[in-house]
Amino acid sequence: MELKISPELIEILFSTLLLSLYFDFFLVRSVRRMSEYQIIKALEQFVGRQILGQERLITRLLVALLADGHLLVEGVPGLAKTSAVKALAAGIEGDFHRIQFTPDLLPADLTGTEVFQPREGTFAFQKGPVFHNFLLADEINRAPAKVQSALLEAMAERQVTIGRTTYPLDDLFLVMATQNPIEQEGTYALPEAQRDRFLLHVTVDYPSPGTEQQILRLVRQRMITGATEAPSKLDRVSRQTIMSARQQVLGLHLADELETYIVRLVEASRHPEQYDRQLADYIAYGASPRGTIALDLASRAHAWLQGRDYVSPEDLQQIAPDVLRHRILLSYHAEADAITIEAVIQRLLMLVPVP
Repeated sequence: MELKISPELIEILFSTLLLSLYFDFFLVRSVRRMSEYQIIKALEQFVGRQILGQERLITRLLVALLADGHLLVEGVPGLAKTSAVKALAAGIEGDFHRIQFTPDLLPADLTGTEVFQPREGTFAFQKGPVFHNFLLADEINRAPAKVQSALLEAMAERQVTIGRTTYPLDDLFLVMATQNPIEQEGTYALPEAQRDRFLLHVTVDYPSPGTEQQILRLVRQRMITGATEAPSKLDRVSRQTIMSARQQVLGLHLADELETYIVRLVEASRHPEQYDRQLADYIAYGASPRGTIALDLASRAHAWLQGRDYVSPEDLQQIAPDVLRHRILLSYHAEADAITIEAVIQRLLMLVPVP
């Protein structure tokens, strides 16, 4: 008996197969995105167990990591700034290096130098600390300007030039530079153009009394056991996961109205007289277009960490102070009236209407 299949049945079966493949494709993408999100959140929890009371610093570290930017952290000594970036590097497939900036530091101490090889009779380049994936520039304002410029050039160009040869840096490259706000003797303040290279400028404050007691117990326990929590090689976040997460961050939906809000917010820092005449007396220079780009990238990363596929006005307002803090220069009138940069940024956020 010959089996006949009508063209209509073939079309139905073919459509069903296509529909099944369509749903399987987007289901796999959804699971992969969820998995990457869960991996990054697990990393955040791991760092949070090592660094107590600094949740905001940990979040900003992850924002800088996902937005492919760098971090300038300002706070008094002893607030776990070094431990935070060290714990982050321990949870990721990458190497970590800390360099203490001092007045006698040379650019070659940071970037590397050419070493003579007697057997070959040639010079070979010896890579410096800047070629590590995670670099902690401790007390960056203690080094001379030429050393600061060498680091910031590597941050901006992602390469180091020695003589006539250029050496590219790794795609996974994050610098966290620290500054001590209470000690200015023997320091070299970062020029405004150099500070603009940092994606975020984060201020770190003291923990609460309850959290400080938890820190005391954690340190005591570590001294007794002589061990700290360390992720296994299988648990460490791969660089493929980070690169994929960065692509997802760039793919987040940003409404046209919020894009316009970003531009207006930065524009308000340049022309504050359009909103408040007194505020105009307090601002000498506003943020550059790099601030607009940084605000876009950082708000996307912040929204991604909250588990959303779109950027909300709350993301922009929460991340804006860290993006604009080092990009807006106050005037002498602001210093005379004891007006802080925090107050100026909050005033801008109040004046510029939110869509």
